Amino acid sequence: MRRGAPISDYARVQAAEVPGAGAVVRTRVEAAGNAKMVREYLGYLRVEKGARPATCEAYARDLEQFAEQVERRDALLLTAEEDDVKDFMARMRTNHVDARSVARKLSCLRGFYRWLLLDKRIAHDPTVNIESPASWKVLPKSLTESEVAEMLDRLGTTAHNPDTAHGGVAAAALALRDHAILELLYADGLRVGEIVALGEEDLHLDQARAQVRGKGDKERIVPLGRRAVEALEEYIKHGRPALARVGLHRAAMGPRALFLSVRGHALTRQWVWEMVRAASGAVDGSVHRASPHMLRHSCATHMVEHGADLRSVQRLLGHADIATTQIYTHVAMEHLKQVHRNHHPRGKRKLRAGSIAEVAGNLVEQT
Repeated sequence: MRRGAPISDYARVQAAEVPGAGAVVRTRVEAAGNAKMVREYLGYLRVEKGARPATCEAYARDLEQFAEQVERRDALLLTAEEDDVKDFMARMRTNHVDARSVARKLSCLRGFYRWLLLDKRIAHDPTVNIESPASWKVLPKSLTESEVAEMLDRLGTTAHNPDTAHGGVAAAALALRDHAILELLYADGLRVGEIVALGEEDLHLDQARAQVRGKGDKERIVPLGRRAVEALEEYIKHGRPALARVGLHRAAMGPRALFLSVRGHALTRQWVWEMVRAASGAVDGSVHRASPHMLRHSCATHMVEHGADLRSVQRLLGHADIATTQIYTHVAMEHLKQVHRNHHPRGKRKLRAGSIAEVAGNLVEQT
């Protein structure tokens, strides 16, 4: 084998010298080609589509999983066929992957092959005839209004408790920060990525609004409720300065993040998730493993239950398609059914014979 020979020559020589070596080399070459193509696509998403880092990471995992399957038959992502996509989805169903996750992976593949088609690297999209799995089979989970109120009131009490201040400047600052984050999550249904990306300049408390950067780097203006404004004012006035002093030497390194850690760093998505879970689990055991996204669902559900129109909720949440927002009509329908049963004169359930006799007996005793 001469040094510097092309990979194709190397593959042929290896195949001739060692049984099965040709297949191994082909797999490596295919894997390298697939990896290069995935990198190019992720670059396109970041630069031209403004996709968030978390979205790019999720799509990278999805494409790598599909590439592994395609490589098993010594093929490339460029040469994938409709049967490859069907087999990929069937394998996920066999492994009991959630329908929404399957739908997201299929959406990723569709975007990828649409990009290849527009770039004229392929002549046919293998995902074009694939139907999306039934999505939203499980309604989004949300907290009740009383559970949210209990959690927020408890955090607010802790933030303003003199005992918290006795724990040190950091303890008081962190309590104010956590309370402000939870109030903001529930007030506007923000995504966790939108919370950690907020900067000081994005808040306009005098106008009770905030500027949020959502998916695809799209910006939107959201209103802030009175409770959220009060919590943010307390944090900015008394909490953030104490945390910022720790990270003063980092001030020139980038935008000024609104929510800071105890070391003056910008918060991470994972940290916010853990904070919300810890805060919800401490409310007398009535709330279990709440998450930032559950507060987002709670915000939308409670607004629809109180009569908000879907277009307004869509704008608040930053949904590109109102079909995504319509799921909350199904969630609110259960609330509407209960109200109807309790208050409509013909909506109440029929009483059993024994119950009728019991009610009649109570009426006799009262008279």
